[in-house]
Amino acid sequence: MTNLSRSLILGSSILALAACGPDQIASPGTGGNVIINNPTPSPTPTPTSSASVTPANGCPTIADPQGLTDEGTITGPEGEWRVCATPTRFNTSTTLRQIPGLLYRLPGQVSVGTDGGPAPDASDGFSDTNVELTIEPGVIIFASGSSFLNVTRGNSIDANGTVDRPIIFTSRDNVLGINDDNSSGQWGGVVLSGRAPVTDCVQPGATPGTVACERQVEGAADPNFFGGATNDDSSGSMSYVQIRFSGSVLSGDNELQSLTTGGTGTGTTLSHIQSVNSSDDGVEFFGGFVNIKHLIVAGAEDDSIDTDTGVKANMQFVIAAQRAGIGDTIIEADSNNGLEDQTPRQNTTIANATFIQRKDDDQVVRIRGGTDYGLYNTLIWDASAAGTPCIRLDLSETIRAANAGLDDVGPPRFESVALQCGTNFRDGSGGVTAAQAEGIFDAGAGNNKSYTNSLVNGYLNGTNEDSFMTVFDAATLGSFFETTTFIGAVTSSDDWTQGWTCDSAAIAFGGNTGSCTAIPVFN
Repeated sequence: MTNLSRSLILGSSILALAACGPDQIASPGTGGNVIINNPTPSPTPTPTSSASVTPANGCPTIADPQGLTDEGTITGPEGEWRVCATPTRFNTSTTLRQIPGLLYRLPGQVSVGTDGGPAPDASDGFSDTNVELTIEPGVIIFASGSSFLNVTRGNSIDANGTVDRPIIFTSRDNVLGINDDNSSGQWGGVVLSGRAPVTDCVQPGATPGTVACERQVEGAADPNFFGGATNDDSSGSMSYVQIRFSGSVLSGDNELQSLTTGGTGTGTTLSHIQSVNSSDDGVEFFGGFVNIKHLIVAGAEDDSIDTDTGVKANMQFVIAAQRAGIGDTIIEADSNNGLEDQTPRQNTTIANATFIQRKDDDQVVRIRGGTDYGLYNTLIWDASAAGTPCIRLDLSETIRAANAGLDDVGPPRFESVALQCGTNFRDGSGGVTAAQAEGIFDAGAGNNKSYTNSLVNGYLNGTNEDSFMTVFDAATLGSFFETTTFIGAVTSSDDWTQGWTCDSAAIAFGGNTGSCTAIPVFN
């Protein structure tokens, strides 16, 4: 039971993200593994018996000398809230406290610190400002239009909610109560910019993976960059976070997604993140390192999970579900852009995932651009009417043998992967046929091409999933991964979705903070 009163009401930005290619990228990549314990909020929030909100008396004092701007109140279905606008740049380490009846607003492009450049010392002509933005459990932050939050290089975020008080980033329309289940693109999103290696350099002639190779967070009024050569760089920590209705369009394909990372390092910690109705990708990771457990992408209008420009990504316990007739692929990995052999080469590994495709489209999973990719203990279900093929592989570089000199571990890996699609494989570009893709799939152990799902409540493993005979030991993939006794993302005996999630048209988890179209009230 969560400590909040549930509303009964049901329901940019920065990077120009080209839905497909790094040559058009407008979004960035992610990071690592650290435990950060939040201080107990004072006073400790207590549950209320009513969803009626009364505004806080005023805005609190924060450490940043710019302070918060009291913008009066805003009224929605849950009641009347005090609105406190943040500075456009946090120049001093600052804590945003959870205060009953108070919402924070992003008044445009909001930066955490000033970009410290691609190197962790002053050799690049920059100096780190070492600003940390701490966001307490239960804090709700809203924005509109092209507003977004960017954690710049050399600075960090500590946004760690709890299972009963998640941190929520959302839109003004969500607060006003005028959203519905198909609302999207109402503000930018959250961006983490780090200084780990990237490819597809913006600087002509720069060597990929070095401090000379950067990419730009496009669309920002004040240009920001990501990339460098610091593998263990940290952009901070985010956990138990909802990011709703993001992806404001600047122009053309210039959009942001719920969470975008660029060149983040292994010191960055991400877990229990829920993306809801991003108008572009649900999450997009560019370069650097990403280690994330317990990821939910619900209702993204482009790809659910997009990875690019040399990212080394590990993910475990992942749910991606489309809305009916909305979205592109569940997985898009890298692009065919002539830069396929730049290094570091992307290598993404996902274990224990449940993918639910509801859009009649080209494919559910698209792996291309010479990327390395692995899927383990994963369920892929095409629930669209016409039937979308499960897997497409593009380019000979994607399926060639391993070559250490090219940072290439070989063809995509599939182990204990179950497919439920009208057509399991389709031809790709560059001469890769459906038969070749099927041969690569068949080379893995424990795979099933005639799976019929028995998911309970749309996401929990049922009888058919529990009786899947071969479960891959994900712990053999590296220290990040853990051994499980099941395929798919979640079982009824360990339902990690409970408490901190909201319910949308794409997937519902049974209450928790209520509908994603409503604002939970934490007191």
